[in-house]
Amino acid sequence: MIPRERLAAALKIREVELLPHSYDVIGDIAVLRVSDMIENRGREVAEAVMQNNKHVKTVLRQVSPVSSSLRLRALSWVAGEKRTETVHKEHGCLFKVDVARCYFSPRLLYERRRIAQQVGPDEVVVNLFSGVGSYSVMIARHSGARRVYSIDVNPVAIEYQAENVRLNGVESVVEVILGDAASIVKARLLNIADRVLMPLPEKAFEYLDYAIMALRPGEGWVHYYDSVRASRDEKPVEKVEDKVSRKMADLGLDFEVSFGRVVRKVGPRRFQVVLDMLVRKESL
Repeated sequence: MIPRERLAAALKIREVELLPHSYDVIGDIAVLRVSDMIENRGREVAEAVMQNNKHVKTVLRQVSPVSSSLRLRALSWVAGEKRTETVHKEHGCLFKVDVARCYFSPRLLYERRRIAQQVGPDEVVVNLFSGVGSYSVMIARHSGARRVYSIDVNPVAIEYQAENVRLNGVESVVEVILGDAASIVKARLLNIADRVLMPLPEKAFEYLDYAIMALRPGEGWVHYYDSVRASRDEKPVEKVEDKVSRKMADLGLDFEVSFGRVVRKVGPRRFQVVLDMLVRKESL
């Protein structure tokens, strides 16, 4: 939370009202979403954040939303050390990341652990959108997975992921792969996975066919993430489930949603949703 009581003397009442209610802390870097209307008071806000969180050494301001297939956001330095690289600790794992060049959200820590806890002994997992390896490393450290094929199209993220695999000692489990997930699946990962992860809401629906291609015949799991706009009388999870059901019907597949939840709110009436889907795929 933004320490508003520390800022009451420095900012006007209207400026305090414009402060965000929370901010992200990735390692020892804090990322703020400060309104343009109080951009010139960013220094005061940053210093209050560092006083309130003694381990924070750098404060950055997010100046654009997360965008593009690489999931990047524009950041500007506000206070502290002038750098964008840090090491984030989570559930016994270490993640080295450059927050300006790779996507990483500390708000997904529960979701990463939740998925890892579902992975059974000797499973083969395919992660279509792996970033710096947060889901993949978590699975390798906290499950008995035999192999995790960890794909991403961002070469910078892949460099950090390879380092994170070494940092966490999971080289024998995680295979880091640079490239487009669709091309990689078609070229070498057909019919091998017990479980497929799709933690990129912007692309998951488009790539659902390739997730199914990666699953081995029989029963397998797909963890599907999507973003949806829902009015007050709509249920976000049900809206995503309806969308996916139509696609699965077109593919002629039998499936069931064992679990669905709103992961987080990402904008006004816009929600990120996850569906855990058990898919039944016939032998070819």
